[in-house]
Amino acid sequence: MSPRGVATPDVRERLFAAAERIVERDGPGALTSRSVTTEAGCAKGLLHAHFAGLDEFVAELCLDRFARTAARARAMARLAGQGTVSGNLEAVALSLFERGGPALSGLALTRPAATARVREAMRDGGPGFSAVQEAVAGYLEAERALGRLPATVDPDTVALAVVGTAHHLLMTGHPDGPDPRPAMNRLVGALVGA
Repeated sequence: MSPRGVATPDVRERLFAAAERIVERDGPGALTSRSVTTEAGCAKGLLHAHFAGLDEFVAELCLDRFARTAARARAMARLAGQGTVSGNLEAVALSLFERGGPALSGLALTRPAATARVREAMRDGGPGFSAVQEAVAGYLEAERALGRLPATVDPDTVALAVVGTAHHLLMTGHPDGPDPRPAMNRLVGALVGA
């Protein structure tokens, strides 16, 4: 445990990673500010020193993970012409399920104040599923321009189908449910083939 009065490096990420481990291992009901700081190995009051409360913490955790996924999706543009279209698309789609994606979605749903804060942030332009969808559509447009996708493939529709399905699987799944990744792989294959 960090000694009292000593700065804890990269506090937000340390607390976020601890929360993800708790939710994946023990479910959303096990998440408390004390469980997070205990898991992170830091002072009990550290979470409240950086966040107004557990709802703000959960909202910021979700927004941080959305931003990371959106950044990864935007990076897809550099992959145009490399690897396979389905492989590149699967990598981004499956990233939504990494690091506790389904568990975190369930967590946000159990905390109405956190959900409201996330929705407000997205309404104000914060990255979320729409940012991922736009990035995927842009990537698919680039691949279509290179001739790696048929001209008949509509990038916006494929992006909506992939991101919408991921959203559905995240919102309706649960940590003990079936692995959603095979369904995403089948969908990507059906939509873009190679």
